[in-house]
Formats: sequence, structure tokens, C-alpha cells
Amino acid sequence: MKLGLSQLIDSRQLALADPTRAFYVKRGMGRGPGSWNELQAVRDAAQRPNPSGPDVVTEVVGHDEATVPVRIHFPASAAPRGVLLDFPGGGFYLGAGAGSDVRNNDLANNLGIVVVSVDYRLAPENPWPAAPDDCETAALWLAEHAAARFGTHRLAIAGFSAGATLAATTLIRLRDKGIAAYGAAVLQFGTYDLSGQTPAGRLIADEYFIQAYAGRLADRTHPDFSPIYADLTNLPPALIVVGQEDILLRDNLAMTAQLSADGVDVDLRVYPAAPHGFTGHGTPMAKAALDDIRTWLDTWLSR
Repeated sequence: MKLGLSQLIDSRQLALADPTRAFYVKRGMGRGPGSWNELQAVRDAAQRPNPSGPDVVTEVVGHDEATVPVRIHFPASAAPRGVLLDFPGGGFYLGAGAGSDVRNNDLANNLGIVVVSVDYRLAPENPWPAAPDDCETAALWLAEHAAARFGTHRLAIAGFSAGATLAATTLIRLRDKGIAAYGAAVLQFGTYDLSGQTPAGRLIADEYFIQAYAGRLADRTHPDFSPIYADLTNLPPALIVVGQEDILLRDNLAMTAQLSADGVDVDLRVYPAAPHGFTGHGTPMAKAALDDIRTWLDTWLSR
């Protein structure tokens, strides 16, 4: 078998590469906060998210004694085809569900689904395992209440950047509890080795977001922290989206290989001229990737 990076890129996307590169030349690439002071400055300067629209409901949900706030987006259609549990990104130390409102409202209406976005706790004030605990709480609540609340058993899970890491961790936790409620996963450019032990992980080993998220964790190869080290068997089919210019490309390639080796049906899409977080930017490549995500989910919902 011959496999190279070119085989992982849809040739139709090559025409979108030049305008996408031009966007980033003008915008710049940027980087995340590198210290507590920088993080505070970014938080203080953060703009309010775009208006959410009329179809979002905010509430606190729970399972057993644990609770977590969520934002629920309903489609215009009366009978949802399914529910997507969404974990937003932000390096585990930035971001909130409201920042994804416009995107999630569009997804809900385009696919006729409910989207539940989770406002998990952020580091460094709440380091691991606070965020995965919150995500697990939301996932367990939805698995228990989806049929009665939304009229469907079709559940999928999705994550953006750090949210993709948390989505993978959540699926592993549920699998270990014998819960197979989620039938599909969309993982956008997650971080899967936070230990700095693999060649891919070493590329980001000195990043502050890892230190903030880890807290006092001694072993960063713990599979609940770095899911590349987990047993990945019996997880649902996954779509992995990553840009060719993303520093996490190798990490996503490694996670794809590990999922495939453990028998998971995984669909990897690599997008040229695209850096980390590219689906949140106004480029032709982002539109192509978002269209692919909608098509992939629509295909799953139609089975």
C-alpha cells in the first residue's frame, strides 16, 4: 500500500489554497497565551460573542451529583433527526459555548438536529480532571435524557481543538462504563499527546496551555489526559479534520493510525494551506471543511 500526505488531500481543495494563504498573510498566524499574565490579558480583552439568535436555551444539567451548564440549539424543524454534543475549544483555558452559537445554530438548522454545547470549567483555575469530568457529566445526562427531551436516540459527539481532545476522552470514559450511546464523532484538530513523549507531542511540549491544564498531574501520559495512550477499541466511527499547516498535524496523523489499529472506522481529512483552528476563520478552505463535516454527519444521520 502506498500512502502519502497527498493521498489524504482532496484534489478539489488545491484551488482554494492560494486564497486561503492570502488570508493568513494578511491576518497573521498568532499564538495562544504563554503565561498566566498573558492569559488574563487575553481574557480581559476578549470581545463578546456574536448574538446567539432566538433558538438557544441555557440551562444547568446534571448526572448523579455533578452539574454543568450547557447551551441548547434547536432546529427549525419540529422533529430533530439527532443530537450533537459539542465541546468548544480554547486550549482548555479560553473560550465558552456562546462563542460557537452562530456556528451551532447554523448546524442545527442545516442538519435538522439539536446541538448541545458544554461550558466546561477552564484551567488553570480548574485543571484536569475538571474539564473531562464536566464533559462526561453532560454526555451521561444526554445519553439518559435524549429520547424523552428531544425525541431521538441518535447521538453524536464533536469537539474543536481542545474540545476534540475532551470528546475523545469522554468517549473513552463512556466506553469504560459500558455506555455506547454515541454513534459518531467529529474531531477537529485535537491534541492527543500532551505528555511531550511522542515526536508529535514534543512539538508543543513547552506550551503554557499544557502546564495550565495539567495542574499537579505527575504522569502526563495518563490516558485520560493524553488519549493517544488510551485503549481506543470499541469507539464509534470518527471524522478527523486537520490542516496541513497545523502544528498538530502529526499528532492527528498518529491518533488516526492508533484509532485504525484499534479497529475504529476513521475518516481523516487534511486541508491544504490551513493552520490550527482554520474552520473558525473566513476562508474558502474553512467553508470546504465545514461543508464536509455537514455532509459526513448528514450521511451518518441518514443511515
